[in-house]
Amino acid sequence: MATPGADAFLEFDNVKKSYDQKSLVVKGFDMDVAEGEFITLLGPSGSGKTTVLMMLAGFESVTSGDIRIKGKSINKTAPYKRNIGMVFQNYALFPHMTVAENLAYPLSVRGMPKADRTARVTEYLDLVELGAFGARYPGQLSGGQKQRVALARAMIFDPSLILMDEPLGALDKKLREQMQYEITRLHEQLGFTIVYVTHDQAEALSMSSRIAVFNDGVVQQLAPPAQLYEKPANAFVAEFIGENNFISGTVDTIDGAIARITTPGGQITAEAGDGVVQGSAAKVSIRPEKLFIHPTAHASDNDIAVTYVTRIYVGDFIRYYFRLADQTEIVVKVLNDLSAPTFTQGQNAKLNWLTTDCIAFPA
Repeated sequence: MATPGADAFLEFDNVKKSYDQKSLVVKGFDMDVAEGEFITLLGPSGSGKTTVLMMLAGFESVTSGDIRIKGKSINKTAPYKRNIGMVFQNYALFPHMTVAENLAYPLSVRGMPKADRTARVTEYLDLVELGAFGARYPGQLSGGQKQRVALARAMIFDPSLILMDEPLGALDKKLREQMQYEITRLHEQLGFTIVYVTHDQAEALSMSSRIAVFNDGVVQQLAPPAQLYEKPANAFVAEFIGENNFISGTVDTIDGAIARITTPGGQITAEAGDGVVQGSAAKVSIRPEKLFIHPTAHASDNDIAVTYVTRIYVGDFIRYYFRLADQTEIVVKVLNDLSAPTFTQGQNAKLNWLTTDCIAFPA
């Protein structure tokens, strides 16, 4: 994994982007990427993630700052000279060319001899498990097959970098999951460096080496998936990545890294996030799967009083809905087994969890 000052393969150095010379849509983006990493840019619509990808591809200019590949600035390098492969959501295949011709095209424009092109096309068709589809046209393929062709075409000329812009957005849930596995398999097998853009949190968590979470043109956190999920840097990341409960309260004391907080359900302890100070309002972030319904065999050092509202059967788990005294809704995920409890509406209950499984952020 690249670190600032190391010999990074790809570097963003204080990169900014403005379309009107007044407001910035990307506000000082810094990131070093090691060769072979799978980096995902994740965030809501309009957060700046796609703009960063377009600047890297050369389709948008950099307002200020520098983008470097292998130590060389590419700010003024034409897109076709950057040796970058692209995969788009709409596949961008040539409809009048067969699958084999689509794959051969980037090789022919680079002057590869015909015999070598034919061998390379055969190799990559087999790689994406489409060896029997070379003579078909894009219109004769399913969405998943088209995306496999687009992946093969992006990789076939051995680019230094592959960019993917919401490549699975047009596929249904089952196909998306299949293609997530396929992209991950190809990345592990071939070792390309990938920069991937999505707004799908589950997709980012399951595929990436590291994830950069964007909001309003600023990276809120850049970290491996497990760190983003378990130890979010702020309330935005905690809320955006996965599902979360937030419990409001007032910070009574801070002892080292632990804050003691009074909430509508009682006093609790939590890890103190940046900016949390004694006497201030705070909100405590806790994942639904980290909460347990009392009594429980799980270790815990926190509990709060709640009132049962309802439960929803999801299949492999059950979602329980509770409320605090201030009407804050709390969701608990419980595995669907014989130990799953039952309640009557309005019944009082208690929830338990560990201090290390929750973080207090400034309100």
